[in-house]
This record gives sequence, structure tokens and C-alpha cells, in this order.
Amino acid sequence: MNCHLLDANVFIDAKNTYYSFETAPGFWDWLREEHARGTICSITAVHDELARQEDELAEWADALPKTFWLHEDDAALPHLQTVAAWAMSPAHKYRETARVEFLAAADFRLVAAARAWTMPIATNEVSQPDSGRKVKLPDACRAQGVEVTRGHVLFRRLGLRLVQSRDQPQ
Repeated sequence: MNCHLLDANVFIDAKNTYYSFETAPGFWDWLREEHARGTICSITAVHDELARQEDELAEWADALPKTFWLHEDDAALPHLQTVAAWAMSPAHKYRETARVEFLAAADFRLVAAARAWTMPIATNEVSQPDSGRKVKLPDACRAQGVEVTRGHVLFRRLGLRLVQSRDQPQ
């Protein structure tokens, strides 16, 4: 099985909603364990996005094994050009600000890396191919032939189970 590259919003949404560090510490342990199994990872650009928040999630990301955060290599370079050309194409209705934002964010690098390494991406973004306001990661993935899935779907597929321990004080 290929390692699934996780988008920053998979971590951020988990922290801010159902899987906060306080209520679901097992989720964060599970992510680390899945990485050790070779099923999930991400790229350094995603790590950098998380680190800018200077919060508990940034600290957790920093404590992960360095192997969790893959570095772009020479294989990704031509794909960066291809993804940029796709985003900048006048065939799309994206506003200039949407194009610039996409090219400055980790999503751009995530798509290029996934294409270079033939790895699927997990994101919580929803496709909006007719949006001119934002280049959505699922749309960029589909255009580049990169498999994309929602974070919770991947977690279910990988067998995530969070069970409350009965020996914990209440």
C-alpha cells in the first residue's frame, strides 16, 4: 500500500473538532502508529503550514519522526511546473488571487509530490471545479491524475477505532 499524503486541513480539522488533543489523544497516537506502518505521511510544506500556527498541533507535528515529513526531490520538479501551468491556464475561471494563493500554499507542492511519487492524497476539501475564488485541492488532484480521498474516509479504510478506556478516572 502506498503512503497517503495528508493535507494540512486533515490535521487542523481534527484538532479543532472531533479529535482534539484533550478528548481524543488516541487519534494522535494512531496517526503516529499508521505512519510507522507506512500508510500515512505528508510533506515538509504541510509541516511548515502547521508550524506557523505555533499551537499544540505545531508542537505535535514537530515531535513526529522526521520520516513523516517527506522532502521534495528532483522527481517533483517537473510536476511543479505542470501543476502551475494547469492552475494558471486561462481555461479555468480562477481569479488571479486564487491562483497566487494556490501556488503559495502547500497544496501546490502536495499535488506535485503526489504525482511524482504516485501517492494518493487525503484532504477535507470538497471539489468545486467551477469556483473562481479558490483552487480546491481535489480539483487540482483530479486534473493531475492524483487519487484523492476525504480524511475520514481514509481513516475508516485504515481501520481507525477509538475506544474509551474503562480504567480511566472520570
